[in-house]
Amino acid sequence: MSSSMQYQPASNQHDQYRPEWVREDFVDFIAEKFNPVWAWKKVKATIIKSRAIGQDFYQIQLRPNRNFKQQQFKAGQSILVTVDIAGVRQQRSYSVVKFLANGDMIIAVKQQGKVSNVLTQLAFGSIVELSQAQGEFILDNSSEPLLLLASGSGITAIYSILLEALQPSKRPIDLIYFTRDEAFHADLEQLHQQHVQFNYHYINTVARKQHLTAELLEGLVPDFQQRQSFACGANAMMQSLNQIFQDLNISAQLKQEYFQIAVDESLEVQPIIFLRSQQTFEAKSNLLESAEQAGLKPTHGCRMGICNTCTCTKVSGSTKNMLTGEIDHGSNTQIKLCISQAVSPVTINL
Repeated sequence: MSSSMQYQPASNQHDQYRPEWVREDFVDFIAEKFNPVWAWKKVKATIIKSRAIGQDFYQIQLRPNRNFKQQQFKAGQSILVTVDIAGVRQQRSYSVVKFLANGDMIIAVKQQGKVSNVLTQLAFGSIVELSQAQGEFILDNSSEPLLLLASGSGITAIYSILLEALQPSKRPIDLIYFTRDEAFHADLEQLHQQHVQFNYHYINTVARKQHLTAELLEGLVPDFQQRQSFACGANAMMQSLNQIFQDLNISAQLKQEYFQIAVDESLEVQPIIFLRSQQTFEAKSNLLESAEQAGLKPTHGCRMGICNTCTCTKVSGSTKNMLTGEIDHGSNTQIKLCISQAVSPVTINL
């Protein structure tokens, strides 16, 4: 009797089957039974304490496990914090203010979103998951004079950069800080008293309705056009600053980070195609939020254009970078969903 069944040699069968003897999720499951912060690779952190530093603004002390690579952190960078909300893992990006001598991390959280509200209400001893430090909003090795500008919770990244800049050199540093409360104000005043090269310009926007103008910059920091500048803050300040620097043709001297991304309300709703998943939807806000509103779940992280998690290939169509205003008409180019807004029908390789 003949048979059409064919058998592969045992050696080939063995080559094809490679069991995964140790699974990371299993190790983490066992480890957290002994200590909830233990993990094989994941960065977990314990909430040590929290204190209010302004209206709806909290400073939170985190103690990361050994998987966090503190030695690779650079002032101005941020981390993604993941919390569980109604059984769904949610992430948000926060700038690292500083590290304490014992390795604890300080972040500042403004209650202005789902993750932030939950994070500020977690009990001491609660465990959260962190990413490694990320972002390019960092100092270089230059010793030239600095101009730092901050508004609102943008002070967290700027404060971190200030601490770093004050350490190695005597370079002149000016900080202009627009705020409705006194978050970090006492600390900044103390640094001003301790460092003769540091000038601190505090503008309480409740007591003084002052907007950023070229005249204000020239009055406070006469040589600002010759300085390396770092800025982080609300959209109104950032728009004014960019316009000033563009008019003076000194935009190359400005490094900036946004914590609010403004949608261009003048743009029309555009049809979007996710090619591989064969999904279509309409986009009015950024492409990430529009996809989520349509029930899709693209991979993402910081939602602020920092972490690159939502980077994907735009096959065709035109998009606007919501941070820079640049229009990308190219085909097969890389875009970040969280900071891209469609200005024409767009096809994306997702």
